[in-house]
Amino acid sequence: MDEEEALARLIALAGTNAPDAALLRAVVEEASELGARRALARLGLADEAARGDMADLRQLLGAWRDAKTSAWKAAVDWAVRGALALLVVGLAMQLGLPGLLK
Repeated sequence: MDEEEALARLIALAGTNAPDAALLRAVVEEASELGARRALARLGLADEAARGDMADLRQLLGAWRDAKTSAWKAAVDWAVRGALALLVVGLAMQLGLPGLLK
């Protein structure tokens, strides 16, 4: 018996008498499972390779985030170094150090 048939039987059973909580829970669980499988199939993630594909995508996304963080840190590091270099050059000019070099 496939999932659609099981869901149809549960709905038919629920329609014959006043459904109890367990029957309603079973109908909801079967319907949600069937809907999830359909959604995964539409996304192309219903085959056996999907787990590996998702793991690869997560790994790739993690690497992208790490690279992006490293790039921002490097850019900030270079900006701070440049600002400090300009500050040192400005202090040297104010103290007259270029005149001492002649």
